[in-house]
This record gives sequence, structure tokens and C-alpha cells, in this order.
Amino acid sequence: MTLFDSIDPTVHTILSRALEGEEISWQDGLRLCQTSGSEFHATVVAADELRRRQVGDIVTYVINRNVNFTNVCVKHCGFCAFSRGYRSEQGYFLPIQEILRRVQEAMEMRATEVCMQAGLPPDLDGNFYIDLTAAVKKNFPNIHIHAFSPEEVLYGATRSGMSIHHYLAELKAAGLGSLPGTSAEILDQEIRDVISPGRITVKQWVEIITTAHSLGIPTTSTIMYGHLETPVHWVKHMNLLRDIQRETHGFTEFVPLSMVYQEAPMYHGRLAVNLRPGPSGNEVVKMHAVARLMLGASIRNIQSSWVKEGPRLAQYLLSSGANDVGGTLMNESISTSAGAQYGQLVAPRELRRLIRDAGRTPAQRKTNYELLKVYSGEDDEVSELDHVDDANTRFGSYHRLTASNEFRFADRSRRP
Repeated sequence: MTLFDSIDPTVHTILSRALEGEEISWQDGLRLCQTSGSEFHATVVAADELRRRQVGDIVTYVINRNVNFTNVCVKHCGFCAFSRGYRSEQGYFLPIQEILRRVQEAMEMRATEVCMQAGLPPDLDGNFYIDLTAAVKKNFPNIHIHAFSPEEVLYGATRSGMSIHHYLAELKAAGLGSLPGTSAEILDQEIRDVISPGRITVKQWVEIITTAHSLGIPTTSTIMYGHLETPVHWVKHMNLLRDIQRETHGFTEFVPLSMVYQEAPMYHGRLAVNLRPGPSGNEVVKMHAVARLMLGASIRNIQSSWVKEGPRLAQYLLSSGANDVGGTLMNESISTSAGAQYGQLVAPRELRRLIRDAGRTPAQRKTNYELLKVYSGEDDEVSELDHVDDANTRFGSYHRLTASNEFRFADRSRRP
């Protein structure tokens, strides 16, 4: 008797259909989210097997650097511990020259990508994102610019008086390579109105993502879970992403993001009824497994986030449907400010060790998942980034930025 023979017939049928390449409905996905015991284990095994059939045994990573260039924001999202008001003593804004210096450091570490996202300052010039993109591309033509959430795109377009289409076209012309599919959280308006009132709406998020795809700008896709949502919201969120992908083919990956609750304002202030302190371990595993079973045929790359889950759980998720471990980051401010405990850098050699120890083959990739090098043997190389012992000392940290006067937002003379 096999594991599948001993489980509930309905679950058996769903998993069998998924393994045969059939699309399972969101209702099927919901049933898988409700599994426990042997049905839960069978779901994970099926997700791992489907991953093997769809993308093989290679696990990818990208060498990149985060630049969260300001923490000043006009929004007050209940889950965000990163943002500060414009009068805050902890508010900072990195000028373009400092951002360029950080990109230069990343290039010296052989990074292929810079990821830039930040808060929404109250007096931001609407062309700032375009000017920043152009400056980075001019100085570092070989770096891939992965930047600006749909929330930032909406903010820039609104402040500049441009349409979304025109604004995204200007960003692409300036050198934007791809767009993070963040600010999605849960694509359910009722929940968004509780956890982030006034934030970009579901309709606006979809408009910006689909417009980017129509212009040839690929994006990632994300979900943030472990707060007020339930599994029915997970699978409807995935179903919406799948519908978009069917029309545009513009998503490069799906990234589940556990809510880091420790410093979240809505958790500390008890601002919402039935708020959970992030997802359970089983929920994290189910999320990645069901994502593979629902999305794998259309969004082939499922990422496990070492920033949110820690390296050990991120490694385990490679046996639950995931095939990517994200980036080296070098800097990480948003999750760190919310209470994440896993640092802001995992060096390439350590990522390869985690992948190998999971029984898989590591490979460095570009942002678009083009493979740069497959490490099929045991021989390994040591890069400049592998020699960094303390990322906070080498690259700076969020806490140092908020404590320093060097880039204080209130000092108008330091801003572009």
C-alpha cells in the first residue's frame, strides 16, 4: 500500500489530477489546505514530485542587494514596522549619490541585481523614481534594476500627473528591468481595508501589474499571510494570479511571505480582532505545497524566503514545492524592522551548502531565471561576498540608518 492509497479519496483524486498535469480549482486547493495527518504528508509529497517534473532538481539563487532608500511614508499600514512619519527623528532618505555608492558596492560583490523599494515620502517629486532608475542605469549599465512596488508606481504616477501606462513606459525607457509584485499582501479588499486602509486597492494592483506585463516589464508575485486571512483567501489570491498569468505570462515567480508580527503596530496595538502572530509551521509548508500544485504549471518558480522563515525552514521548503531561495540581499530593512531574526545576508557559498544538503543542485541565476552557473560538482568557489563576516558592519543596517543624522529626512539640503 502506498501513501496515496491510505488517504481520503477526494484528496487522492485532487493530487492525482495535479500530478497528471491538470489544473486544480481553488476549491480543490482549499481542500488541500484543510488536510492533516497522512493527507497533509501526501500533499507535500505530491508538491515535491510535481516540482521535480516541472523544474527538475536545480535550486536557484540570485546575487543581489536591497536598497530601501527611505523609511518615510504617508501610509500607516498595520503590519509595517519599517515606516516613519516625516517628522520622526528616525526618518531617513538616501540621496541618489549614496544609492549609487551602494550599487557600486554590490557590483564589487558580483551582484547582478539591485532591488530598490521604500516608503512614500509626502513631498516626493513624481519623477524621482524615473530619475533614480536613469542614474543607476547610466552609471551601472550591466546591473538589472528590480524596483518599485505597484504602490510606488501608483504614487509616482499620481504625483507626476501621468497615466499608469505612461509612467511605466518612462520607467522602462529609463532602464527598469522588472517590477516587484509586492504590496499585494492579500488580494481581498475587505481584509486590505482592515490591515492597510488607504493602501493600493486590489483593482489598482491588478491594473499596474497587467500594464507592466503589457509593456514587456516582468514582475514577481507575492502573498503575505499569517494575519487575518484564512486558507480560502490564500487560494482565491493564487487563483487571481493564475488568471493574470494565463493572460499576460508576465510573472517570473511566486513568493509566499509570512507576516513578521513582533513589531507590527496592529499586533502591539491589538488593532484587529482575531489577528494571528504569523503563520504556523504547518501553514508555511501548506502554503508552498499548495502554491506548487495550483500555480506550478503557469508560474514555475516558487521561492522560499530565508528572510521570513530562516535558512533551516527555507531549506525544508525545498522538499515542499519550492525551487528557489531568493537572493543574498546584503541589506534587509523591512523584515528586520518588523522583528525578523535572520540577519540581512546569506552568502552565496552558504546558500549553495543549504541547497546541496537538501539533496539538490545549486545554480546562480539572473533576475529572469536565466542560469548563470550550475554547481553540479562538490568543487566550490569563494567570492568576495563569502568573505563578509558582518553584513551590518560591511554594508550598514536599518538601525544604524535610523540612529544616524547623516541622511536625516528633515534635513532638506541632503535630499535630491
